[in-house]
Order: sequence, then C-alpha cells, then structure tokens
Amino acid sequence: MNFIRGVISGQPAGPQHSGVETIQKLCDRVASSTLLEDRRDAVRALKSLSKKYRMEVGSQAMDHLIRILQTDSADSEILGYALDTIYNIICSDEEDEQDESEDAAPPVSGKNRNVPEEMQKQVDDVGAQFTERFIQDPENITLLLTLLEEFDFHVRWPGVKLLTALLKNQCAQVQGIILVSPMGVSRLMDLLADSREVIRNDGLLLLQQLTKSNAAIQKIVAFENAFERLLDIITEEGTSDGGIVVEDCLLLLLNLLKNNSSNQNFFKEGSYIQRMKPWFEVGDDNAGWSAQKVTNLHYMLQLVRVLVSPVNSPGATASCQKAMFHCGLLQQLCTILMATGVPADILTETINTVSEVIRGSQVNQDYFASVNAPSNPPRPAIVVLLMSMVNERQPFVLRCAVLYCFQCFLYKNQKGQGEIVATLLPSTIDANSISAGQLLCGGLFSADSLSNWCAAVALAHALQDNLTQKEQLLRVQLATSLGKPPVSLLQQCTNILSQGDKISRRGSKVQTRVGLLMLLCTWISNCPIAVTHFLHNQENVPFLTAQISENLGEDERLVQGLCALLLGICIYYNDNSLENYTKDKLKQLIEKRIGKENFVEKLGFITKHELYSRAAQKPQPVFSTPEHMLFDHEFTKLVKELEGVITKAVHKSSEEEKKEEEVKKTLEQHDSIVTQYKELIREQDAQINELKAQVASMTSQSEQMQATITQQLTQIQQHKDQYNILKLKLGKTGDQSASQGEGAHVNGLQSEELSQLREELEELRRQHAQQQTQLAEQDTLIASLKSEAAHSAEAAEGTSANAELLKELEALRAQVMSQAADINQLTESQELLRRAEAVQSGPGSVDNGVDMARVAELEKQLAAQSTEAQKLQEEVKGLNASRAGMEADLASATSTAAILQAEVSKLQQEVQESKKEQDDLLMLLADQDQKILTLKQKLKDLGETIEDEDDLDSKDQSEDDEDEEEEEEDDE
Repeated sequence: MNFIRGVISGQPAGPQHSGVETIQKLCDRVASSTLLEDRRDAVRALKSLSKKYRMEVGSQAMDHLIRILQTDSADSEILGYALDTIYNIICSDEEDEQDESEDAAPPVSGKNRNVPEEMQKQVDDVGAQFTERFIQDPENITLLLTLLEEFDFHVRWPGVKLLTALLKNQCAQVQGIILVSPMGVSRLMDLLADSREVIRNDGLLLLQQLTKSNAAIQKIVAFENAFERLLDIITEEGTSDGGIVVEDCLLLLLNLLKNNSSNQNFFKEGSYIQRMKPWFEVGDDNAGWSAQKVTNLHYMLQLVRVLVSPVNSPGATASCQKAMFHCGLLQQLCTILMATGVPADILTETINTVSEVIRGSQVNQDYFASVNAPSNPPRPAIVVLLMSMVNERQPFVLRCAVLYCFQCFLYKNQKGQGEIVATLLPSTIDANSISAGQLLCGGLFSADSLSNWCAAVALAHALQDNLTQKEQLLRVQLATSLGKPPVSLLQQCTNILSQGDKISRRGSKVQTRVGLLMLLCTWISNCPIAVTHFLHNQENVPFLTAQISENLGEDERLVQGLCALLLGICIYYNDNSLENYTKDKLKQLIEKRIGKENFVEKLGFITKHELYSRAAQKPQPVFSTPEHMLFDHEFTKLVKELEGVITKAVHKSSEEEKKEEEVKKTLEQHDSIVTQYKELIREQDAQINELKAQVASMTSQSEQMQATITQQLTQIQQHKDQYNILKLKLGKTGDQSASQGEGAHVNGLQSEELSQLREELEELRRQHAQQQTQLAEQDTLIASLKSEAAHSAEAAEGTSANAELLKELEALRAQVMSQAADINQLTESQELLRRAEAVQSGPGSVDNGVDMARVAELEKQLAAQSTEAQKLQEEVKGLNASRAGMEADLASATSTAAILQAEVSKLQQEVQESKKEQDDLLMLLADQDQKILTLKQKLKDLGETIEDEDDLDSKDQSEDDEDEEEEEEDDE
C-alpha cells in the first residue's frame, strides 16, 4: 500500500524501481487484490503513469482495466479511474507531449525539423493499435454504452471522452458495433439532454464523430428528435452570437443533412427551415464581429446551402427553395447581401448561398430581380453585384461568388435572360443609369483579363438554351470611336479575338481569348442565323484556320482546340445560305489547310485539359488562382454534346450528308404524320371521355325518371285507397241524412263538406292552369326537338340513331298526352263537384241520385288512372329500349338530356304538390270521421237508434232498386 501511495505522490517509498517494474506490480495488484480499496488505489496509480508510460501501461494493463469495467461496475470511483486510464492510452494529450518534448529535447536543427511530425505519426499509430485491441471484442463497446447510462459524473464524462477517441481512431468499425447494439444510438442521444453542460458539449463532439459518413446512423439520430434538440441548444446559446457550442451543433447538423436526402426531407417537413430565419437577423451596425460569430454564421450559411445544393435531387431542392421563400429566409439573406459592414468572407458566402437558393426557381429569381440596393438612387442588386465582378480591385473569391450568383439567376430563367439582353438593345438603353448590359460590355472589353473572362461567361449564360436571345443579341451595335460607324457585338468580339496579342492586358492573355471563344461557341451553337452572321465576315474563317494549323506552345493548345470547336459549329449548324462558306466548302478548306485528323486532334485538346475535368464536376466556379479560371461548367456540357457530332460532320462526305438530309426529311415527315395522328387520337379520346360522361349522366337521369314513375304508381294506388274510403264515408253520410229526422245536423255536415270541396275545386283549378301552361311549354320543346331531329337526320343520311331519337320523342309526346288525359279527368271531377254543389238545395232523392252518379264517374276515373299506370309502365319500357340508341348518338342527345332534366324537375314539383294534396285530404277525412263519431254519440245520447254499417248498405241498395223501378215506370 505504501508502494502505491509512493507512486501516486511521486515520492520514493523504499528501493527505487523502474517504470516497467512499477507498472507490472500495479497490474499484479489489480489482478490479485481482493479488497476493492487496493484495486482502486492500483488503478489510480496506473492512471497517473499512463501518460508518461503509455505503451507499457497499454500493453500490460489493458486487459485488467477491461476486467475492472466488467466486475467493479458498482463502484463509480474505480470505474472513472479505469476509463481515464484507457482514454490516456488510446488518445494521448498532444499538448502535454509537446510540452514534455520541448522540455526534454534540445533545439531542433534544420535536419531534425520533421522529427515532431514523425513522432506524432508514431503516437497516432500507437493509439490506433490500442483502439484495435479494445474493439476486438464488440462486447467492450456494448459495455461502454451501458456505462454511459450511469448518471454519475465521474463515470459518464470519461466514458463519453473514451468513446469519442475510439471513433476518431477506428470510426467505421466502432460505428458498425454501435449500429447493431440494441438502443446504442438512443443511449448516446440522451447525452444531449444532460443538465451538465460539460457532458452535453462532449456529447455533441461524440455525435459528430458518430455521424461521419454513415447514412444509417444519421437517419437514426435524426429520427431521435436530434433536429429539435440541436435547434433548441442553438437558440439557448444565442444563435450566431453564441460560443463554440453553437459551432459544434452546426457541425453536427451539417453531418446529418449533407448528402442525406431522407434527413433533408425530414428537416423540411418538420418546419425546421422556418426556425433558421432568426439566425440571419443583422443590425445596422455590423462592425466589430467576433471571430466566433463569423465562424457560426459561416456554418449557418453552409447549412442553408446543403439543403439547396445542386447535387441534391431537383424535387427536394425545389421544395426547400419554396419553403425558404415563403418563410422569409431568402429575404433575410438578401438583407445581409445589401447590408454595410459585413465581413468579406461572410458576404462572399452569403452571395453563394443566395445563388443556390434562387438557382432554377422562377419565383425566387423574380424576387431577387426586384431587390434594390440601399443607394441613392436605388439600384438593382444585380447591377451592384456586377459592378463588383468587373472591378479588378475586389477580392478574387468575391468576384467568383458574384459570377456564380449571376449564373444561378439566369439558370432556366428565360425571362431573366431576356431582361439582361434587353439592356443591350438600342431601344432600351438609358443614358442616365448603369445597366447590367453596359457593365458586361465594359468588362468584356476592359484591359483586365479576369474581367474579360467573367463578362464573357456571364453573357454566355444569358444566351444559354435561348434561341430568341441569341438572335436578339445580333442587333446590338457598339460605337468603337468617334467618326467610325458602329460595329456589331459579334464583330467586335471577333476583332478582339484576332488582335489578342497586340492588346496589352493585365493578367493572362489566354484567359481573355478562352472567354471570348466560349462566348462565341455558345452564341452561334444551334443558331443558323448567328452562324451566317459570323461567316459573313470574310476574316473570321481564315483566322480560325490559321490558329488551328499553327504549331503553338502548350498554353496556346487550348485556344487551338476552342478555335476548332468554333469552326466545327459553323459546319454543323450551317444552313448553306452563303455560297462561299457552305458545309462542303468548309470541309474542303479543313482538309486542304489543316487536315481532318489534325483538326480532330486539336479538337480533343479541350477535354484533355486538366482544368476541364475540374470545371465539369460542379456548377460553382471554384479556382485556387485567377490563372486557373479557364472553363465554365455549362460550357463543358456544350463541349461534351458537340465534340462527337462535329467529328462525324467533318468526316462525312457530301453524298452521305445528302442521304442523311433525305433521311432527316423523311423522318420529319413521318414525325409530322405521327404527330397529327397523336393529336387526332387525343381529340378522339377527349370525345370518348365526354360521351362516356354524357352516357353516365343520361343513365342516371333515366333511373331518376323510372323512380319518379314508380312513385307516381304508388301515389295512384294511394289515391285509389283514399277514394274507396271517401266513397264509404259519403255513403254513410247519405244514409244518415235520409233516415234521421234531425236534418239540421246532417245539412250542417254536408255544408262543411261542400265548403271543403269548394276549396279542393279551387286548388284543382289552379293545378289545371299550371299543367296547361306546362303542356304548352312541352309542345314547344317537342316541336323544336322534332326540327332538330329532322336536321340531324338529314346530316346523318338517315342513320338508325336518328330513328331511335324520333321514337324517343314520340314516347315523350305520348307521355305528355297521357298527362293531358289526367288533366281532362281532373276537369270532369271538377264538373261533378260543381253539379253536387248545384243540387245541394234540392230534394233528398235527387241528392242521392247525384251521389250515385258521382260514384260512377269516380269509378270511371279510377279505371282511367289504372290504364294510365299501364301506359306509364309501357313508357318506361320504351325509354329503356331507346337508351341504347341514345348512347350511339350522344352528341345529338345533349339537348334531349336537358329537356329530360327539366321534365324531371317538373315531375318532382308535381309529386310535391300531390303529396301536399294527399296530406290535406287525409286531414279532411280524419275531421269527417271525428265529426261523424261525435254526431253518432249525440244521437245515442238523445235516445235515437243507430244502425250498423251493413244495415245502411242494405238500405242503400233497396233505395237504389226503388229508384230504378220508379225510373222504369216513368219511362213507360
């Protein structure tokens, strides 16, 4: 025990021992001691020796320390010592080692300057070896994850540091073990919720290492609510004004989102983009930003760029761009762009960020075009940025960023391209203001080669894939000097190209010529009119052939390749409008002056250039020095597209070209025929769909009519039942009036019935007038339908479809006639009621006769209604049979459908009125029954004898027989 204390305190406790022997004795004590206190002291001693004797402690004590973690998990103090010792073995403290080496070693001479680097490499190798030894058993990582669940600070913090060191040394292997460990990632995510900032901050560093280049772990971390927690921490720490913790959170967010479409979509769908807007709020005074704030804002801007990067899928990028516009993030970035006092590197990164937020998004591009700089007078932000691009005193990275912003503004933006080109046209030039076109022309013809290149590339993007603007730009005229006529922009570009060596420039002359050649190639490609204008100048073709045929130095080989490309475009897009420069004559010129093989070889110089492959990788122009600024990303696409076709066009003979042209014409004719048939098929499909819709509509209308007829049949049956009930009631009332001496009561009841009958008569008259009006309207419609059917029959040359339509019209006419018959029957009923009212004051025998006559008439009406029901059923069958004919000629049936719809609405109205009448009749009958019962009860109370209904019926029959005998006697 005294030995261990001596080691810990650094004082000798008896005979001196070497470090190796001390470590050996401590390891034996850890392995053999039964007392926890002895083992704890031994592990603490190993910890104090682990930094100085890293190799010895690691090789001898590693297994004992792992065993301590397994067996003594109940004691937090010994666990903390063991974890610290393993951490010192795996990850040495570089600062301590450097201090020790500085104290022990003499001054480093020139020969030994690489010694610290070699020592550091050896240290890293030792750490990797011990890491490999520790993770040989995956259970050790699982054990470490279990220990991280301990809340004790002395266990949790060393465990976090140890796992971070393991991930730094052997990232992929440790990630794989954690990924398959149950709840492994979830345990680590709990570190972000720890209330102790030290553990939380080191947990951020651990998650940074854990999420590097592993999409599966990135997804798990994201779905463990990492975005919410990290954004909360950033807000708590003060966003961009926060410290190193904000930087760590932003680095972790970058790991989670970069090249991970799933997490990007989750971030967008979770409305986390909206929470980024407050990060970029800047004040009026932006001077004196701290280095940490600059770093934080730099990573925040990178985070925005990750979401809208051109390498992402177009759909995901577009949705993020839309969200950034709607939440105001783009507007906030533009505010930083136009603010004063912003550091240069933040301004450059903001320009790059705005570039990718607006790239390919029409709404965002339109908004950016409307942004004005806070100047007097206000100028568009695009103009202010272009002024920086063509100003050679601005930083190189800033000029590259402005060029990228201008390219992104014009990417898939034909409206913006037109606005830029319009500023160069004579009709739109404003002498009192500086326009984008004027700045581009100024940069194109300035003495600074970098400005020449940037202006040429920017102008080329204004013409990219836009034939209209290529033709419009041919109208631009430039005044070169006083007293000389203006020349076209195309001619001026070729003049500068041919006089490149004679003009003194600042920078690389090759850069200027390359920029102008890229502009010309982009301008005349796929534009035969521009090719004609270019060939119209007699000096252009000899200049190009001379450039291609010369044997120039290494720097000029790229210019030769671009000249070959320009001449090849003149061949491929030539419409043979100029006799001196047709396709065949240009090919002959190449064969005589250059040689086809030499021409193709020079053309291949472009793609073989080392800077070509760099520019082809991504749209953003990123160059280490201005001299490397030679190729544009979009131009590399054009070269890739045209190199093969130009090579074929040069090698083809005139006969092959003629055959090819004939084949093209044949294919064009074939394509035109196919296009016509496709349009015809589309029209027919549209007609078929419309006819199907009409069939479905008319089928539903037919079903509705059938349902309406069924309802009418049911109503007729109800009328029959009501008629029978009324007949019985009227018969009983008549018998009572003949047999009773108390005539006053009966006459009073009949007078009430007659008043109700008068009301019904008035209602029937109103219905009769309405139905007469409807009948007149239907007659008019039927007449118009007949005339239309006659016209359609003449147009269709007597087809069977029109015949079916006529049958349908006749069926409708029969239906209308049947309704007219109903109206006549109702009229007859009205006449009967009128007679009953007229004979009310006559003798009783006459009254009974009138009632019998009315009963007979009502029976006739019932029979007529039964016949009408049969007719309606036949009409239903006729409608079903005619539906097939209506489907064959649906175009003509459109008007019929409208008529049927009107008829259905009328029928529905009639049904509603009939229901109302039935309800009134039922109420009337109920009142009559109640009155009859009341009268019977009064008669019984007065002592009168009330006969049964059967006796009344027999008496009624006998009276009828007597009436018949009297009529026979009168006849005799």
